[in-house]
Amino acid sequence: MCFTSSDRSDDPPPRPAQVPQQQQSASVPTPSKASMPQDFSPPSGPPPSHRPQKQAQEADYAPPSGPPPSQNFAPPPGPPPSQRAADEYAPPSGPPPSHQSAGPLPSKNNPFYEDVAPPSGPPPSHAYGGQGSSDFAPPPGPPPSQDYAAPPGPPPPQEKEAKKQHDWEIAVPDTSLLPPPPSFFSGFDRSPANNATEEEAEAGERWCAQFPLHHPLAVAPPELQAMNSGNINMFAPPFFRGALSRQAVGVWRGQSPAKGTDACLATYPPLYSVSAHSPLATGRAKTIYFEVHALRDGSRDEVSLALGFAVPPYPPFRLPGWHRGSLAVHGDDGNKYINDRWGGKAFTHPFRRGEVVGLGMVLAPAPGGGGIGVEIFLTRDGVEAGRWNLHEETDLEQDLPVTGLEGFHDLCASVGVFDKVAFEIVFVPERWRWRGWRE
Repeated sequence: MCFTSSDRSDDPPPRPAQVPQQQQSASVPTPSKASMPQDFSPPSGPPPSHRPQKQAQEADYAPPSGPPPSQNFAPPPGPPPSQRAADEYAPPSGPPPSHQSAGPLPSKNNPFYEDVAPPSGPPPSHAYGGQGSSDFAPPPGPPPSQDYAAPPGPPPPQEKEAKKQHDWEIAVPDTSLLPPPPSFFSGFDRSPANNATEEEAEAGERWCAQFPLHHPLAVAPPELQAMNSGNINMFAPPFFRGALSRQAVGVWRGQSPAKGTDACLATYPPLYSVSAHSPLATGRAKTIYFEVHALRDGSRDEVSLALGFAVPPYPPFRLPGWHRGSLAVHGDDGNKYINDRWGGKAFTHPFRRGEVVGLGMVLAPAPGGGGIGVEIFLTRDGVEAGRWNLHEETDLEQDLPVTGLEGFHDLCASVGVFDKVAFEIVFVPERWRWRGWRE
């Protein structure tokens, strides 16, 4: 057991307890008083167990002669070593090194750390206006900020702001008087030259609903040969009051009378056959093209011709480009029409008498193998005058779909006529003004 300081006491430690004597066995004889010798005498004094512990130790132990070692020690002469070393040490003359220089300790190997005496006079901070310096004298007069006098009149910013607000009110007119913003993708509501009636447009839509587009037809070898050579036939509708005749292989001449109604001259065989020319089957581009010469004799200054392509059947009493599966460029206004029975979209200037105008389509594999790409181009006197992509950006609300013109239906050349006009149509490549077909 461990005792703490509170358990300490000056009392003598406890003595071991007396062990009681056991009764000896009967086999061991117990000595009696009669058998013990009678000449024994106990030592003087009380028994050891009755004497105090200290007295017993002092009585039994005889210390050596002389005083105890702890009382016989004599220290050496002089002060203790710690005091003697402090008394014998004498510091060197002068202030400590830390008071002598604020920099690093001098080194014998570095010439920059030599003991150099500071220059005479106070430190620079005390001599040039530092804290606690009284040598600085400000220049005479008040500070510059207190010497400023504002010019007469109102501050310039206020006058400029008032003038700017006045100019703004004068320069900007009322926006309600401005015209509406232009429509970049939608077409015209009406043609600036000639327009059919709404009843005629609705009749054309009913005709298209009654006669849907034909599916592609397989062409016979004679028809395919006629396509390649330009031996194309033309057909005028029964109500056409003009004239139409064949001049040579692939060359037709016609004339529409004054105040003649709208008529669409159809052709056969088609210039583009899906079974023979589809880029998806051949892997090559196919170009179809024809030209129309607006003759000077028998035509007005306003050329009432329309060059286009259409998927059969097409309403014969409507100009190409006005209904589904057709496109055209009209000569009276120069606009292009793609399933548009309103005013078309701006494309070129109107045709002129005596001019040779050609219209073509290029159907080619789309980049990346994603279908068929279609482009339409116009030539004037053998020179390309404009081109557009069939899938160009359109107005979602006003433009109608281009179904039938994407290369999945047969396409025939279509020539629309009205009023007084004379014309010549050429399908033979050797007689074209445009030489791009040779490339």
